[in-house]
This record gives sequence, C-alpha cells and structure tokens, in this order.
Amino acid sequence: MIPFDVLVLFITASVALAIAPGPDNIFVLTQSALHGRRAGVLITLGLCTGLLVHISAVALGVAAILQKSVLAFNALKMAGAGYLLYLAWQAFRSGGTELVGQKNGPRGGWALYARGIVMNVTNPKVAIFFLAFLPQFADPARGPLPLQIVLLGAVFMICALLVFGCIAWAASRIGHWLRRSQRAHLVLNRVAGSVFVLLAGRLALSRQ
Repeated sequence: MIPFDVLVLFITASVALAIAPGPDNIFVLTQSALHGRRAGVLITLGLCTGLLVHISAVALGVAAILQKSVLAFNALKMAGAGYLLYLAWQAFRSGGTELVGQKNGPRGGWALYARGIVMNVTNPKVAIFFLAFLPQFADPARGPLPLQIVLLGAVFMICALLVFGCIAWAASRIGHWLRRSQRAHLVLNRVAGSVFVLLAGRLALSRQ
C-alpha cells in the first residue's frame, strides 16, 4: 500500500508534469483547436492508452533496454519523428478550404484514438522518463515493486487524463470561434503543421 503522503506528493508532481508544455499536451491542444473537443478527448484517451505500454515496460524492466541500447532508442524516435512529419504534411495540405469533418481531417473515433496511441508509444523519452520518475515513489519494503509501479502509473494516467481533458475543452472553445473563419482555419492548420515539424525535430535530435 502506498502511504497517503507519498501519494499526495506523487499526484502533485504528476499534475505539474502534465501541465508543463510537452509534445503530448501540445498535440492535444492543436488537435482540439483544429477538430473540436471530441477529437481532443479521443486523442487524450489514445495518449493515456499509450502510457500503459510505457508503464508496463518500466514494470517489466523493458524500458532499461531503451536507455542502454542506442539502436533501439534511435529506431523508435525516428519512427515517432516520421509520424509527426506525416501529421504536419496532412495539416499543411488541408489549407483553409476544408473545414472540420471533411476528407483531410480525422473523422473516425478509432482513427483519432489510434493517433494518440501512436504519438505516445513512438516517443522513447516517455519510457525513459517513467523509468526515472516512477521508481522514486516505490519502496521495496512496501511490497512487490512491479505492482507499485503499475499503481503509480495508473494514478499518473488519471492525472494526465484530467489535465489533458481540460486542455482539450479550453482549446476547442477557442477553436470553435476560429473555425468559423476560413482564413482562421488556414492559420490553424499552418500553426498545427509548424508545431508538428518542431516536435518532430525535437524528437529526432533528442538523446538518451
């Protein structure tokens, strides 16, 4: 059982980390502004599902491989950067002539959900972050470490879900107003595309 004071400290740190600007919450923000609150929520659910992969990797010790293997780390980060560039290309291609729900915007719930999963899973920095962050709040004296890691990961997921959900709601309110203008929609797509390119560059240049 995780002590109450440790849990409060962990929740505080998790919320602060979820709020701090990063690839995931920026991704939720841009997609919510472009495609609405539903898109942001579905992508948030996908991102949190992706966290399950990283949490499992830490609990099983797999994340240590990414930390030690340059080849595995580089392969995963290049896959992530490539996916972000693909999203950038889609955003730039959309222009301002196609509004939300048309052919270049993600329409299906599963497509949006999958987009969040891919975005999160292909970022090796998340696995390494969890490898460094979660064990700080675990203690062998309290029982099996893998179980504690899973419990802490679940709490982190809930915190991220709540924070990202708020970001999706706020961004969709602003985006709803902007999407009424074709020119504003063009600007939104250009901004989103530029953000994806920057995130891809940041991921590609990241080190272990």
